[in-house]
Amino acid sequence: MDYGHSDRPAGATPLPTAIKILVAGGFGVGKTTMVGAVSETRPLRTEEVLTESGVGIDDLSGVEGKTTTTVAMDFGRITISDDLVLYLFGTPGQDRFWFVWDELALGAIGAVVLADTRRLADCFPSIDYFEGRGTPFVVAVNCFEGARAYRLDEVQAALNLDPGVPVLLCDARQRESSKEVLVTLMEHAMKTREARRRAAGGN
Repeated sequence: MDYGHSDRPAGATPLPTAIKILVAGGFGVGKTTMVGAVSETRPLRTEEVLTESGVGIDDLSGVEGKTTTTVAMDFGRITISDDLVLYLFGTPGQDRFWFVWDELALGAIGAVVLADTRRLADCFPSIDYFEGRGTPFVVAVNCFEGARAYRLDEVQAALNLDPGVPVLLCDARQRESSKEVLVTLMEHAMKTREARRRAAGGN
């Protein structure tokens, strides 16, 4: 979406194009960490401390050390070039906060689905959501210490992904690793858009 205005003075520097991307996945998979790792500004976070009210609701198996949870969204920004800025929206992972997903998904060109091989089934709700909306997405396997390593084709098969959906490894704590995920998503989203244009008979 271009926020530039056609009535800007001649010779004025054009405003950058703003692109919205979602970072999704299961509870405790590293969404807040990834947004914080790549954001060039202090990220906006809506985390709350986990309390006894979440017992029996929030599954902490595999992430027993987690003490906070996102209840609305995480927000960050990264400038790719003078004319391109990415706005990142991290989604809440628990089912009880899914009512905000439709609002966050409006206008998004694509999504990153973070995966944890210790809790791979937690990816399915996010994958189903983006497949249902026709939103291009990539799956990024967050490499947690101590987690069993799987080949990317094994992850793709386990998640029953379309062969065209990119699957890659990442470390959500590392800026360069997270940026590589975003670049892969951008390339995939552009390819998907072009394929749909051609299928619709576009020139």
